Amino acid sequence: MVDLIEKKRDGLPLTKEEIEWCVAGYTNGEIPDYQMSALAMAIYFQDLNEDERAELTMSMAESGDQIDLSQIEGIKVDKHSTGGVGDKTTIALAPLVAALGVPVAKMSGRGLGHTGGTIDKLEAIPGFDCEMDTDTFVSLVNKNKVAVAGQTGNLTPADKKLYALRDVTGSVNAMALIASSIMSKKIASGADAIVLDVKTGSGAFMKTLEDSTALAQAMVNIGDRVGRQTMAIISDMSQPLGKAVGNALEIQEAIDVVKGKGPDDVRELCLVLGSHMVYFAKKAPSVEAARQMLIEVIENGKAEEVLKTFIAAQGGNPNVVDDPTIFAQAQHKIAVKATTAGTVESIAANQIGVAAMKLGAGRATKEDEIDLSVGLILEKKVGDRVEKGDTLVTLHASTMQVDEVTDLIHEAYKIGTHDTPAPTLIYKEVYPS
Repeated sequence: MVDLIEKKRDGLPLTKEEIEWCVAGYTNGEIPDYQMSALAMAIYFQDLNEDERAELTMSMAESGDQIDLSQIEGIKVDKHSTGGVGDKTTIALAPLVAALGVPVAKMSGRGLGHTGGTIDKLEAIPGFDCEMDTDTFVSLVNKNKVAVAGQTGNLTPADKKLYALRDVTGSVNAMALIASSIMSKKIASGADAIVLDVKTGSGAFMKTLEDSTALAQAMVNIGDRVGRQTMAIISDMSQPLGKAVGNALEIQEAIDVVKGKGPDDVRELCLVLGSHMVYFAKKAPSVEAARQMLIEVIENGKAEEVLKTFIAAQGGNPNVVDDPTIFAQAQHKIAVKATTAGTVESIAANQIGVAAMKLGAGRATKEDEIDLSVGLILEKKVGDRVEKGDTLVTLHASTMQVDEVTDLIHEAYKIGTHDTPAPTLIYKEVYPS
């Protein structure tokens, strides 16, 4: 291991065999944390070439269980988002794409941060169950073209160990390690093709378009090298996506999108990501044709029917699609009002996320309980005109003690005198280089 650390420290590439040996040794406890953290720091400064990135990804994917989706008919296309505030696209996308016969076999996790993960959000639907064995998962996807399950316990253990180590040794932001970490989970999850939604802006992991593009390119190139059709969309996270932040509230917004309503930005992002998924699955001759097909299943109600079937098949109450009062309701709705007139110039997405977490919509630690009913609705977004006393945000809260949350929201909103256009939603598409 000392030899490998010195080799990478000096900027030399590691071989496939060296990377495999290192990942296996670290996973089974033969290589100590202090040596692996030294290697991670060497990678941080010296980077990995394209071959090394692909080998590291595959070694981590092969370090634990790999989900075999070969019994699912058709081309399995997965979508991965690098996350942000108000990102509920999976919940709307899955039934939209499934309505066109594309199998959506989605493994999702729970959230640590602003709101729950996709699994937490879906559990806001009364009765909805994401825990199932692989056979049940496969049969549900074959029958209904869509299922969402919680991740198995032993998916990419090497990545889990390495990520925890990077987190406490200052090497999280190594591009090669971020890209390999994300892609190892996608490969282990069994997808044939992958559409990535890489966020950019104040509420994203990557704050600048340059960094977001570099991450997208790194992940797309890894996918291509390991034999998965992969592309990425760079989308905006300079303000929260949609209007709802919070678990049950986000599910309701996703349902609205499937029914042809809902915020324009959520709908558009779903159409852009979905059209690439449908095209990768060979269900449309072009991305443009795929988009038209998605619009049709929204307009003719087929996507809504698939959504109801999906919810019912996993034990949920499908009546939530037509009756949002079935969702758990927060005890209090509190308006946060504008103190000045003007135009919304910016909304700090991260602060809105923290505000939602303080209300109880997310977890600060793994042990925290989430209140699925709480959250907030953004009544004004970037570019909107505001008069003094207008409601900026409606809080859905379990208590009237929300001074700290209200302060966060006032800090997050910048209201000025300049006319500000709504931010660009889709910046670019990234393909293998």
